Amino acid sequence: MIRANNPNLESWVAVPKDSDFPIQNLPLGIFKTDSLEPRVGVRIGDSILDLKTLHVLGYLDNLPFTLDEFDTSVLNRLMKKGKLATRRLRDRISDLLNKENTELQNNAHHVEQVLIDEAFAEVLMPIEIGDYTDFYSSREHATNVGTMFRDPNNALLPNWLHIPVGYHGRSSSVIPSGQNIYRPKGQTKPNEDQGPVFGPSKMIDFELEMAFVTFDGKPLGESITTAEAEDYIFGMVLFNDWSARDIQKWEYVPLGPFLAKNFASSISSWVVSLDALQPFCVDTPNQEPEVLDYLKFEGKKSYDIHLQVSITPESSDETIVCNSNFKYMYWNMAQQLAHHTVNGCNVRGGDLLGSGTISGPTPDSYGSMLELAWKGTKPVPMSDGTERKFIQDGDTVIMRGFCKNDKVRLGFGEVASKLLPSK
Repeated sequence: MIRANNPNLESWVAVPKDSDFPIQNLPLGIFKTDSLEPRVGVRIGDSILDLKTLHVLGYLDNLPFTLDEFDTSVLNRLMKKGKLATRRLRDRISDLLNKENTELQNNAHHVEQVLIDEAFAEVLMPIEIGDYTDFYSSREHATNVGTMFRDPNNALLPNWLHIPVGYHGRSSSVIPSGQNIYRPKGQTKPNEDQGPVFGPSKMIDFELEMAFVTFDGKPLGESITTAEAEDYIFGMVLFNDWSARDIQKWEYVPLGPFLAKNFASSISSWVVSLDALQPFCVDTPNQEPEVLDYLKFEGKKSYDIHLQVSITPESSDETIVCNSNFKYMYWNMAQQLAHHTVNGCNVRGGDLLGSGTISGPTPDSYGSMLELAWKGTKPVPMSDGTERKFIQDGDTVIMRGFCKNDKVRLGFGEVASKLLPSK
């Protein structure tokens, strides 16, 4: 058992009831304040533990980390140390925050230096993303889209049940929660009997996803197996893969998404370690037909993560439009990483791999407006009396996620972005 996962642990740092950040979580991120330069922090309740200062004060001396790994504006240096080192770091932080341990808590002068009120900090982009891959791994989502745009009796393309379909996206436009985006422009073809036109997209959509961040993988030419995959996964974030559906419809044949996807994708700011998620492992949905040998796996490789999406129009309250769960994904992360590398493709520390839109079996669990409003035929009501077929200027889309069992609740915070009018 991973020591920091002990469900009976309690912290001497105040943690509000139903907080996403109890002592069993301890996600890593990057923060700064008016007086502190960007550095690595750990979220606990409504506070941030400053790991740079904690290291300077000698509390992390017996770990394989130097000051440089904490005095940095991204987590990539720290991730270079690998799975076992970051596990030891989390265990050590758990020990220091445990209410039974007086080593730090009884030193008021040190506590004052290392514990920062989250309200007075700015949380930044946690990682420098080298490469970004987006999968298409929800059977319900793929079936819904195939039903809308193709033959409902043949909604899934022939390869879908045999490989985790994916494509390489644009890492430079992945942005942190809180950064607003502009409505993109591009070519669309609103009338089948007329030529394309240029202008702002009229069909901006969210895509409810999770994403995982990798440690350094194997050298070019080598593959990662499903049995090894989780050793190469650092942690997970919430992920809103924004989409311009009208641009996408016109451009995706024959090569796939381009301008419809690369204008922005938003991630949550705290990276929850895969270690912290282990108590919430569940079985992957039944895969039929049987997958090829390199995609076979043993044990529980999926995760029970409750997901929610809300839309907040300007000058109005938010409306919850979706309740879904990561456990619905047909292809799990171990299979995605194994497939990604089976041809010898190398992954590097800080690579981001998106799950693809997460849709569940019921209409309220669909992970995009395309599905929720069913191609615009079933507008979604807002709390202010308006309706939405797609996202309107001024709308803020908020995604939240958490895990819960009979002893522990932990979560990811939120990823929120506001859509601004086209420039």
